[in-house]
Amino acid sequence: MSEPPSPSAHASDTRDADPWQRLRQFTRARIALGRTGHSQTTDAVLAFGLAHAQARDAVHLPLDTDAVAGALRQAGLGHVVVHSAAPDRIHYLRRPDLGRGLDDASRERLAAARPQQAPDVVFVIADGLSALAAQTHAVAVLEATRQRLPQAWRIGPVVVAEQSRVALGDDIGAALGARQVVMLIGERPGLSSPDSLGIYLTYAPQPGRTDAERNCISNVRPEGLSYEQAAQRLAFLLRGAVALGRSGVDLKDDSEHALTAGTPQAAPLQNRP
Repeated sequence: MSEPPSPSAHASDTRDADPWQRLRQFTRARIALGRTGHSQTTDAVLAFGLAHAQARDAVHLPLDTDAVAGALRQAGLGHVVVHSAAPDRIHYLRRPDLGRGLDDASRERLAAARPQQAPDVVFVIADGLSALAAQTHAVAVLEATRQRLPQAWRIGPVVVAEQSRVALGDDIGAALGARQVVMLIGERPGLSSPDSLGIYLTYAPQPGRTDAERNCISNVRPEGLSYEQAAQRLAFLLRGAVALGRSGVDLKDDSEHALTAGTPQAAPLQNRP
């Protein structure tokens, strides 16, 4: 018969147990990494190197426009592919200003695709700093958002944008005569989130709009904000921008409160030109 552990052994086990380890199941943040002497463990160093490589790859990965176009066709959505004035990734990274405006060919393409009646909203799927995020999440978020918008709303052609910064949406929205533009764009990769999607809403888009005139929903991905939650917030903000006549700092995201209070999902169109 084996003897029970001595009190001193039990005390040693208690001291050696790391309570931080239990918290790792709730976050991908780098906590409770442990150490070997004064250094990090080999596992922690290797995991950091992998995350850094994934973030770098996400920045340089090109947008697969064919894959995005195929997903849009499967969803029954028409699209137009455009390109910013940044001719390639090197210029895009070194010259952020070039990513905020369309090249001439894209401007002509949008002029030909401009609807006779001004769209109430135009969605743009853009590579940004993580094409992986746009390819993986954008179409699903777009579809979930459409289901939450009033049926009377006119939704313009979906624009797929390469070498794009957030402000490129202003140029695109103005070219299509859109009342609002929504940018579904890859965010700057973090060391635990190489595929995080950002959503930017701008009312009455036109070149020169500032970030204070936009609303942002960030960290859209399965490990962050879910597609359904993001779509709910975005639909709420879109309807709110129509009612308020502007977006940005004056438009507050009270979507969770509105759901609790039983606010109707659809708001009437106001001030439509």
